[in-house]
Amino acid sequence: MTYTPPLWPVSVKGIALDAQGRVLLLKNERAEWELPGGRLEIGTADGAQVPDASPEAALEREILEETSWSVKAGQLIDGGTWIYEPIPGRRVLIVTYGCTVLTPDLPPVLSLEHKQIGLFAADEVAGLIIPEGYKQSIAAWYGMLGGGSGATRG
Repeated sequence: MTYTPPLWPVSVKGIALDAQGRVLLLKNERAEWELPGGRLEIGTADGAQVPDASPEAALEREILEETSWSVKAGQLIDGGTWIYEPIPGRRVLIVTYGCTVLTPDLPPVLSLEHKQIGLFAADEVAGLIIPEGYKQSIAAWYGMLGGGSGATRG
């Protein structure tokens, strides 16, 4: 019998800022705010769905699907890789990238995957119901951008 080790689900997430330097967040079914993103797609054997070429490509696709924003995934966020347990017994590896929003003046559009969409100033994030790892990643990204300036840099 061949041994198959249990695998960690991996979710790539992106920090995307609008033209005013506000971070884009989505509210999930657990009533938590989260960064946009999702899992890498492996594709299908028949080729109907092609696999993501990279984590960055998966993130760019996911953000477009979830918000209609076109982004370019940039660098990994220092401290942005962490383990989250959204429900007891289900652990997910979160990998967070800073993103450049290619259309920062367009409002994001809510998809059917989430309950609500919001844009928040850096100082508003701490008061939200949002996992601590996201808060830390967002703060790190704002710090890298000089306190929230340079909204479209990546």
